[in-house]
Amino acid sequence: MTAPQEETAPVRVAAVEREGFTITVPVTWWEFDLHPATRDESVRRMVAQRVRENPALAEHRDVLGRFLKKAARDAHESGAVYVGCMAQNFDTLPLTASVTVSLIGARTPEGQLLPADPASIAAGLRAKEAAREGDTWRKVTTVEIPETGLAARTYGIEDISVPGDSRTVRAVLMQTFIPLPGHQDKVALVAGSSSVLDLAESFFDVFDAVTSTFRYQEPRAASVTSSPVR
Repeated sequence: MTAPQEETAPVRVAAVEREGFTITVPVTWWEFDLHPATRDESVRRMVAQRVRENPALAEHRDVLGRFLKKAARDAHESGAVYVGCMAQNFDTLPLTASVTVSLIGARTPEGQLLPADPASIAAGLRAKEAAREGDTWRKVTTVEIPETGLAARTYGIEDISVPGDSRTVRAVLMQTFIPLPGHQDKVALVAGSSSVLDLAESFFDVFDAVTSTFRYQEPRAASVTSSPVR
């Protein structure tokens, strides 16, 4: 079974004005406001627009709305400042995934800044081997982000916490820690996740392609343009 080749699709670029970065997702994905006061209306308008463009989606309107609203709520509660979501059917299999961006920093209990360089971050991350088939696992590495530089990364199958709940869910997860120029106290965490475990390798490729489009920029007016993911 092979997932859609999202990394080759045309894309749109969403500039997050107040945070000063851009990231690119396939044009079939969904991007919307995370603010609690406006996110549900943002999702409603987007679903309505997509249904007008593709009437075949009408029968899935309620399911899409619930998934996207939950993704927006979870992203906001986890501290993300951006979320892009994939929600589509592949044969009879529903495919869902999300990519979030959070700006994070770390300090010691004494208040000292922890190193934010990729080598130090990677050294502090823990790899995990699966003890048996079906167990969780995690690999740690570094990657080169075009026009941005070296970044630490983990990827694997992990049990992740549900925001606002004590439960965990098992997911395909890739996390990339990208240093921000001029900010010694924080990094951008780009996290891609999906609950479709059987397509883990394909989703790793998709998340890598999306993460590779991350660009830091000085805050400016938001814009939407078109470009291919390479």
